[in-house]
Amino acid sequence: MATKPFVKIFFVITLFFLFISGSPALSAQPDQTFTFGLLLVGPMNDHGWSQAHFEAGKYVEEHLKSSKMLYIDKVNPADRPGITIPQLADDMIEKGARLIIANSDDMSDGIIEAATMHPDIYFIHVSGDGALTGKAPKNLSNVMGRMEYGKMMAGFAAAMTTKTGKIAYLGPLINDETRRLTVSCYLGARYAWEHVLKRKPSELQFEVSWIGFWFNIPGVTSDPTQVTGSFFNSGYDVVISGIDTSEASIVANQKRMAKKDVYAIPYDYKNACDGASAVCLGVPYYNWGPSYVDLISQTMKGNLKQQWLWLSPNWQDINNPDTSHVGFIKGPALSDIASKALDLFISDMGTGKIQLFKGPLNYQDGSVFLAPDEVANDKKIWYMEQLLSGMKGQSRVQ
Repeated sequence: MATKPFVKIFFVITLFFLFISGSPALSAQPDQTFTFGLLLVGPMNDHGWSQAHFEAGKYVEEHLKSSKMLYIDKVNPADRPGITIPQLADDMIEKGARLIIANSDDMSDGIIEAATMHPDIYFIHVSGDGALTGKAPKNLSNVMGRMEYGKMMAGFAAAMTTKTGKIAYLGPLINDETRRLTVSCYLGARYAWEHVLKRKPSELQFEVSWIGFWFNIPGVTSDPTQVTGSFFNSGYDVVISGIDTSEASIVANQKRMAKKDVYAIPYDYKNACDGASAVCLGVPYYNWGPSYVDLISQTMKGNLKQQWLWLSPNWQDINNPDTSHVGFIKGPALSDIASKALDLFISDMGTGKIQLFKGPLNYQDGSVFLAPDEVANDKKIWYMEQLLSGMKGQSRVQ
């Protein structure tokens, strides 16, 4: 007996749906788990850089219900000697990761190698520029927050607070990123000193000391506790931290308990003032959650294209957890006068009324960084070659 037309139609439709149900193109459907990996240079609970990324991963899991995070922390030569980024990426991919985020500039070469080895996996490198320079394969993108603004706020708060006119910067290692962030602190401090407090430039001292890595490695780096203590013992009364961990605030607290009138500004993590309320002027921090959600969402839909992202604060609300990539939480030790002045400073930066990367500005060796009235473009800021004239400390590794 001949097969009836509707039976043939039903058979064809059934085969079609059986076919597409196993199609790789649908492997990231919303009702399936999408696994992403996070490589953290420090401990996931460091109260700084790595914890901010770890909590961003949790933010992703909360906002993208079908997502699941894998993470490996302490990815650095001291904690994991001999272990490479490609090896860790291989392990995550074997466990199902379809996107891997590397959270340190030091991972640049390794994550590019891993991305080259796995062209079907997406990679995100935080703070690098492989996508900008063309050194990275097409499956690797870069993302970074414009912390320069947050550091300007930190410098401003420091200058509004110091009584000795001596501000110190606890630096990690020396590269383009750390130079431009340290310079941003100095420019914010100088603006407050000259334009708000109406003080002479010569009366402001700003010095940086580099420990040699993003956090303390005994026997390898300088001890940030000792460096901070030396600053305070030398008359510097505000220490701005540029490292991943909280030594500056801890030492400042200890000095305050010994009746020293000193302050600190930690870095990276929005809750870094916790436990240091007597000395904490505020914290410039990264908010990675929104950018991670956006990039992972694009990957889940299969339409992530290579990008180099340098993301600004939401100037309407710099501390909005869902929209601002960089923020500044005022600390309990910041005075009311300094707080109000900082609000105006932030507002004027947001409207463009204040542009601190504007000439004339010279490098530390006297060469021109920006000519009179020249406004720096992104490339000049990103590839900061030296510290600026007026700053004390090394500009290059010696």
